[in-house]
Amino acid sequence: MNDSASAISNGSSSALSKPYILENLPNPPLLDEGCSLRVKQRLDLILLALESLELGASEKMLAAAKELELDEIVKHRVVLWNLRRTNPWRRSRSRSSLSIDEAKALTIIACSRARQLTVSIRQLLLAEQQMRDKRLPLEQHFRLSEYLERFRAHFRSRMNPRRARVAAYNADDRALNELALVLLNQLLFCTGTAGTQRFWIGLFDGEVR
Repeated sequence: MNDSASAISNGSSSALSKPYILENLPNPPLLDEGCSLRVKQRLDLILLALESLELGASEKMLAAAKELELDEIVKHRVVLWNLRRTNPWRRSRSRSSLSIDEAKALTIIACSRARQLTVSIRQLLLAEQQMRDKRLPLEQHFRLSEYLERFRAHFRSRMNPRRARVAAYNADDRALNELALVLLNQLLFCTGTAGTQRFWIGLFDGEVR
C-alpha cells in the first residue's frame, strides 16, 4: 500500500512539475520527441526578429519566462542561448535536440513578447506599406530602417556563412530585409486571437497565415 501511495505521489509530483501553460498547445503528431531542423530554425529566427525590435530583448524574454512560470525550462541566459543554438543555420550550432516542451516554451515566450510590442509591430508594417505605396526606399523611414539594420547585423553575426542559404541572404540586403519583414508579419500574427496556438501549429504544418 505504501509503495502504491508513493508511486501515485511521485506521479502527481511529476505531472505538477510541468508548467500548466504548456498544455494550451497541442502535441504535434511526430514520430519522435524532438523537433525538426526546420522548427528549430523558425523559432530562432522569430526570436531574432524580436531582438531586432527592442534593446535588451533577451532579458525581457527571460523575464517573460519567469512571469509565465516557464523558468524551470528556460532558467537563465545560457539555457536560452543553448536552445536557440539548435538552429542549423547558427555559427555555433548545437546538435542537441529541442524537445517539444522546450519548443512550446520558446513559442509562448515569443508570442508573449510580440503582444507587448503589438503597437510597434503594427507601426512598422504600416510604415512599410506607406513607403511601398510612395515607391520610396524602406531605408528612408527611420524606425523601419533601424529595425532592418539591426536584423541584418544580428543575422550576419550569428548565422553560419558557409550554409548556402545563409550565404545567399548575406550577399543581398534586399533579401535579408524581406526576411525581416516576413518575420515581422509573423510576429503580428502571433498577437491575434489564438495567435500562440495558430503560430505553434503553423510551425509544424508549414503554414503561418
